[in-house]
Amino acid sequence: MSAVAPTVRLPRLDVTGRLAFHRVLLSEWTKLRSVRSTKWSLFAGFLLTIAFPVIFSFVTRSHWSSMSAGERAGRHPLDIALAGVNVAQLAVAVLGVLLITAEYSTGSIRSTFTAVPKRLPVLWAKLIDYAVVVLVLIVPAVLASFFLSQTILHSIPQLHMSFTQPGVARAVLGGAVYVMLVGIFALAIGAIVRNTAGGIATFAAIFFVLPPLMFTLPTSWNNAISQYLPSNAGRQLFALQHASHTLTTLSGGLVFGGYCAAAIVIAAVLLVRRDV
Repeated sequence: MSAVAPTVRLPRLDVTGRLAFHRVLLSEWTKLRSVRSTKWSLFAGFLLTIAFPVIFSFVTRSHWSSMSAGERAGRHPLDIALAGVNVAQLAVAVLGVLLITAEYSTGSIRSTFTAVPKRLPVLWAKLIDYAVVVLVLIVPAVLASFFLSQTILHSIPQLHMSFTQPGVARAVLGGAVYVMLVGIFALAIGAIVRNTAGGIATFAAIFFVLPPLMFTLPTSWNNAISQYLPSNAGRQLFALQHASHTLTTLSGGLVFGGYCAAAIVIAAVLLVRRDV
């Protein structure tokens, strides 16, 4: 006579797991902070945002007496204070691309999408986590760069600028918003391309190759088109004075935000439709 196997009852768990968005956010945050490249890239972005204004301030102060009137007129205190923004954006963009392409290169994206079959919450969580981290990091950096540069340039009255002057606070904080949007745009590009080298190359082409190429066009065409390029439109967020043939702060911010939104929409559609 065969023995009857005893019935085994599994204990009921007090808490049952479910796919909640805050858990996806926490999961992506764990990935973000546990990768060594994240810390180095963010540290580089923070350091560059401060280091370049400090260097430019010391150089300006030491050479001020020997500068011509034209050279002095070309030195604006806000341009000096925000000089690091244009460099830090590269570190932030490279990390933005890596945040998603690295998972494709290692194959770990399959595990991610197995845990989150709907896929889109993963993209939203990555975007939100990265945007918050970049903004929290860069806001203190641009504030420090402004006040440090003003401290170094205290002996040059022509370069004195108060944070409470009209438009100054908006421009300084606008630099941080610009870097954050660059990170979002780069992350979306990475989700579209799904390749690290391809994503970085695409970003570099849009931000650093395309604008100079516009000078090969007739002047009227260049003036009409260049102001709507992502980099030129986005930079109006931290411009205190707007040159001719450039957008206003609001228009530039909306145009650049539109580019970011379009990249996110394309990334979301492809993420749902494509196989891993």
